[in-house]
Amino acid sequence: MLPLGVQLYTLRDETEKDFVGTLKKVKEIGYEGVEFAGFGGHSAEEMKKILNKLELQAISSHVPLDQLENDLENVIHYHVTLGIDTIICPFIPEEYWTSKDKYVKLAAFFNQVGEACKQSGLQFCYHHHAFEFEIFDGEYALDILLANTDPELVKLECDVYWVEYAKLSPTDYMKKYSGRCPLVHLKDMKLEPEKTFAEVGTGVIDIDAVIKTAEEIGATWLIVEQDVCERPPLESIQISYSNVMK
Repeated sequence: MLPLGVQLYTLRDETEKDFVGTLKKVKEIGYEGVEFAGFGGHSAEEMKKILNKLELQAISSHVPLDQLENDLENVIHYHVTLGIDTIICPFIPEEYWTSKDKYVKLAAFFNQVGEACKQSGLQFCYHHHAFEFEIFDGEYALDILLANTDPELVKLECDVYWVEYAKLSPTDYMKKYSGRCPLVHLKDMKLEPEKTFAEVGTGVIDIDAVIKTAEEIGATWLIVEQDVCERPPLESIQISYSNVMK
């Protein structure tokens, strides 16, 4: 099976209290790698030593759009030093959601970021939510964004929860971007008492089909994320890990 990592945003309260201790617990559960959402104030050199000691792989990192716009050179230097080969834009502000033109302009910027990453041996991805499935001129906004970016420079981190939330088939959408989707966010959804996040394997998403499809389309990592946990987050990621392993 593809290697399994965890997005540390799930554990944001834990990492705020004890970043290194939380990484140790992630490793103890059995995860092979982590996707960062900030580095807890650690330098790239410090974080590299910590990960090497724990034998945890740095898969990728979510970097806010404003850092990509205003501090890209330093962002790239940090990631190269640490040994992370994938930088991801995790979210775009609402001002970009309003028209096809805004997405086309954003695509032009993403091409620039992707080119800068490529020159340093890195890969650039975009992580979507549900709002990118709004339709402009008969196309989903996410498809507009991807159609106007170079497939060699801008990849997709597919989040199966948000595809399902938009009432589309996660596996069909993943197949649409076969070869362009190196990372898959493995998430689940429960419908009662309201539609929300669930531990992987406890909800309505066909996780077996998602994993199989991820392998078929050439993904390199599965990454567990749970935006909101009703139980302690470390317990949630333990349940998700156990269910994926089954």
